[in-house]
Amino acid sequence: MTSPARRLRIAQVAPPLERVPPLAYGGTERIVHELTTELVRRGHDVTVFASGDSEVPCRHVPTVPRALRPAGLDDDVGSWFAATVTEVLERMDEFDVVHSHLEWWSMPLARMARVPVASTFHGRLDLPYSRQLLAGAREGIVAVSRHQASAHPDLPWTVVHNGLTLDGMPFETARSDAFCFVGRVDPEKGVVEAIEVARRAGRPLRIAAKVGHLGYQRAYYADVFKPALARAGSSVEYLGELVPADRNRLFAESYATLMPGAWPEPFGLVAIESLACGTPIVARRVGGLPEIIREGIDGVFGDDVASMAFLGEHLEGVDRAAIRERVIERFSAARMTDRYEELYERLVGPPPGAVERIRAELAAGDAASNPEDRWARPSGRPDGRRGVGAGRADRVPGEGTWR
Repeated sequence: MTSPARRLRIAQVAPPLERVPPLAYGGTERIVHELTTELVRRGHDVTVFASGDSEVPCRHVPTVPRALRPAGLDDDVGSWFAATVTEVLERMDEFDVVHSHLEWWSMPLARMARVPVASTFHGRLDLPYSRQLLAGAREGIVAVSRHQASAHPDLPWTVVHNGLTLDGMPFETARSDAFCFVGRVDPEKGVVEAIEVARRAGRPLRIAAKVGHLGYQRAYYADVFKPALARAGSSVEYLGELVPADRNRLFAESYATLMPGAWPEPFGLVAIESLACGTPIVARRVGGLPEIIREGIDGVFGDDVASMAFLGEHLEGVDRAAIRERVIERFSAARMTDRYEELYERLVGPPPGAVERIRAELAAGDAASNPEDRWARPSGRPDGRRGVGAGRADRVPGEGTWR
């Protein structure tokens, strides 16, 4: 990893739902914080648009006084997202590139912006209205997994896997015999299915999960989850929502992490956190999880609760140290930032005088290195072809520009 070729003025635009970084739950905001921290460390001039209670290592533009979700205001947030877009547009001339994490609100922002916009989608893209909203999308749209991008394969996606600072995650050689589940008390996450997997496997289960404020989430918690918890008795412990240090300790102490949700998980931060603690995964083969979990090495995939319970009993021989070492290499914050730096450079284009300098080098006979290709061809490949994995020799398979 080297210093940036040039210092860029970058706006990172976070949703107003959680603070940056989140105190507990909040995947998108964690990525914004990790990316911002690394970009600042590399010398870029970064401004973060986020809730007023955020703490970032750079210039901060508050978009709401306090994060909406902890305040119980996440049921009608469209006006707050619109206000965030307006705030960014009013300050657009202060930046070379804007990086939006506002999901669908990124599209009107990109269309109205006077500078290039990178738009990372952290949620599902296979929704009924998605095709209309993404129509005409230009280069700069980012998916966090190949599976997520596959919902719209005709669009100019850049695939950038999420990354976290994982090398400080705890690692225990002595493990309990308990499964753990980390996430939300939500039907799509499969928390009740996790209880059933643990029951069939004859193992205890510890659940660290947030309960949402939306009506259907509250109803699911009261009408489905609490009765299932009561039936399970003392074999299942509900810990509520844990702060990061306690959540990481839970991963490190567990026999395996259960991810039995059937929804197409766009990425799965829980998976890389668990693996960074050396704790294997028992999951459904859905969404982006097969891009993270190496079957038979990092964990196992089952089609239903019965197969997950059976397969989850055969993880005694996994090499937990090797699991940890490989995931830290593959999904670091530094590697993620490398990919985004490449994207920013493509979107912004060559610096002033770059083409003239390149022509002068060529005229002088220095044909061994042709940097013009770097600026002239969006894929970064010497032959100009596009494809997943283009741009760097050390790219993680599946990351890059996808046409």
